[in-house]
Amino acid sequence: MQKPQEFKFEFVALMASLMSIVALSIDALLPAIPEIGNTLNVTDPSKNQLLITMIFLGIGCGQLVLGPLSDSFGRKPIVYVGFVIFIIASIFCLTTESFTIMIIGRTLQGFGLASARTISISMVRDQFEGDYMAKIISIIVMFFLLIPVIAPTLGQFLFHLFNWESIFYFNLIFGVGIMVWFWLRQPETLAKANRIKFSSSLYIDGTKKFFKSGEAVAYTFISGFITGSFMVYLSTSQQIFQEQYKLAEMFPYIFASLAISIGLATFLNSRLVERFGMFNIAFKACVAYAAISLLFVVLFFNGNNPNIYILIGFFALQFFAVGFLFGNLRALAMQPLGHIAGIGAAVNGFLSTVLAVPIANFIGTYVKTSVLPLFLGFSFFGILSVLVFLGLKRKQKRALANA
Repeated sequence: MQKPQEFKFEFVALMASLMSIVALSIDALLPAIPEIGNTLNVTDPSKNQLLITMIFLGIGCGQLVLGPLSDSFGRKPIVYVGFVIFIIASIFCLTTESFTIMIIGRTLQGFGLASARTISISMVRDQFEGDYMAKIISIIVMFFLLIPVIAPTLGQFLFHLFNWESIFYFNLIFGVGIMVWFWLRQPETLAKANRIKFSSSLYIDGTKKFFKSGEAVAYTFISGFITGSFMVYLSTSQQIFQEQYKLAEMFPYIFASLAISIGLATFLNSRLVERFGMFNIAFKACVAYAAISLLFVVLFFNGNNPNIYILIGFFALQFFAVGFLFGNLRALAMQPLGHIAGIGAAVNGFLSTVLAVPIANFIGTYVKTSVLPLFLGFSFFGILSVLVFLGLKRKQKRALANA
């Protein structure tokens, strides 16, 4: 199938909107997390982090199931299946009085939303390739990142005006609107001739093909390291700004300003990636990510929190580097997997999430009175990512020498 390398605004906006349902379900809930914990009789505030990290676990597992199915049955039907699961899971969250059931519901929400998240990437891969694919993914991520800018403020507004349940209702209404748009305007991107016949060996064969691509596996590990350390910030940001810094009212605005930092980087990446290449940009961003976090650790190793403006400055620099990583890492991992885009995106998403969730849960338990553990995590996994990149660079040099 020939892939037309031309920009399609509605397609990009629609893919970003599909992904934004995921972001809204995560970020809009942040201001209400303590109240949800109180309502469900949670005695240890650190357990509230599970409301964020477990939806990511559901996304990872859902991608592994729903992504390959889209290779057999088409992209659009599986997106619809995932959204139905999301609706059912939301009902669990809205009707339960048990924190355990709430966590199960959040995990199932993630499982259902995995279809929108992973299949949107597969649909991009169906139509684009190479650095231009990275450009399109960067633009999608840029639009997608508008949601974290407004979601906490929206969540706080709904929470104060009504209750925390209203956030779930808003997510459902927003999701239905996107699904109607998707149904009416988006054609199927996977032609029947390119579909893989469904069989019991579909997952096994696809996974084997994925692991035969050493580059796809390497970029997936880097994505897991970066996502995991960044996920700690998502799950602890409310605790850091509202409890450690006593800035509950300012939290949505701080969160939004840092999301803008990532959005700016993804915008710049979309303009620069065709010129400099996704590998070069991602490698330099990874080095910056590790260096910035190491600098914080050196300056504040005593564990005392710095002035809030210094902390925000470090976060802004850190997330600026992240903005050059997310889109490029997905594109780099997907580049050799065009023939199995659905299961390729699924395995990539599953493995990176399976790596990320334990990282986030482990580091998050130490972020209680200081942000130092957060930056120690950034440093450790940033360095690991740089080492993987260096291994890939050596491999590329050997391949060029032998060519």
